[in-house]
Amino acid sequence: MRLRKTISGSPERPRLSVFRSNREIYAQVIDDLNGRTLVAASSKIKEQTKVSKTQKAQDVGLDIAKKAIDAGIETVVFDRNGYLYHGRIKTLAEAARKGGLKF
Repeated sequence: MRLRKTISGSPERPRLSVFRSNREIYAQVIDDLNGRTLVAASSKIKEQTKVSKTQKAQDVGLDIAKKAIDAGIETVVFDRNGYLYHGRIKTLAEAARKGGLKF
């Protein structure tokens, strides 16, 4: 809650929210003012076998960046959802930046 009271997405600069489970990682670009998910990506959608969790996070980061840029979104606010900026969260963020998102 400490993070969410300061981080909010707008139509001009939506929020990139990240959720990680033990096996998968998910990312959404959300417009909080209208309450809509604009773009979503997940490691569950991909048919990957024998791939590390870090590699899955990197693939999701590149995928969410590509989808966001195709939807006309270039800048976002990064919401790490209380997770430390380390490991898979950091890998996803760096891959999204490499894909062209600015935050």
